[in-house]
Amino acid sequence: MEPLESRISKAIWRSTAEDWLKLINADVVVVGAGPSGLTAAKYLASSGLKTVVLERRLSFGGGIGGGGMLLHKIVVDARALPILNEFRVKYEYVSEYDLYVLDSSELMAKLAAGAIDSGAKIIHGITVEDLIVREDPFRVVGVVVQWSAVPLAGLHVDPLFIYSRAVVDATGHDAEVLKILERKNPSAGIRLLGERSAYSELSEARVVEMTGKVVEGLYVAGMAVAALKHIHRMGPIFSSMLLSGKKVAEEIVREVR
Repeated sequence: MEPLESRISKAIWRSTAEDWLKLINADVVVVGAGPSGLTAAKYLASSGLKTVVLERRLSFGGGIGGGGMLLHKIVVDARALPILNEFRVKYEYVSEYDLYVLDSSELMAKLAAGAIDSGAKIIHGITVEDLIVREDPFRVVGVVVQWSAVPLAGLHVDPLFIYSRAVVDATGHDAEVLKILERKNPSAGIRLLGERSAYSELSEARVVEMTGKVVEGLYVAGMAVAALKHIHRMGPIFSSMLLSGKKVAEEIVREVR
């Protein structure tokens, strides 16, 4: 038998290559493994769409992990309870404040597990550096990807591609995919106005209302909606993040299937 070291490397290379050959043509690419992205991935994959989540960090959860000012709790309101129940997340009702409190670590873990168990593939350490587009009419048909370590190292390395039927910007406050669209494709007519200061009640409603298609083939969910639509931020209440992820998934399923 070969030495263990060579068997380790061969097993990883072969399995990785097999995964990527399947992912090069996806139904949906979700960019960002935060609350809206993971929620979207679960419902997309459950519907039978081949779904890949790309996360530039080596972790799940986006803004969930920090809780509220590094306290390990976050809150939701009653609108999010059906989603929490589907992911089997435990929560406690605080009647004094009419809010539900839950552990940030549990939400992160169970959103990720729910997406994976539904069939989504999550790949860490991947940066989306550009979009694949088509003209006349303008539409987005995939993403251009690079290992996150490459730009961090200041190297020039050509990227590769994932072709897809839909792309979701779930990158949070930075709205990284939308920034690429704005900067490189002015014909799309998209202008990022940036998010506004905190107004939790209003932002919780408007982020969900304005979730959806940006241009043909590109959708937005979560805090990236606030950056696009100039909506207020809301802080460590995550109802709208979960609801936005579910809403964008439902819209894509209707349009893509």
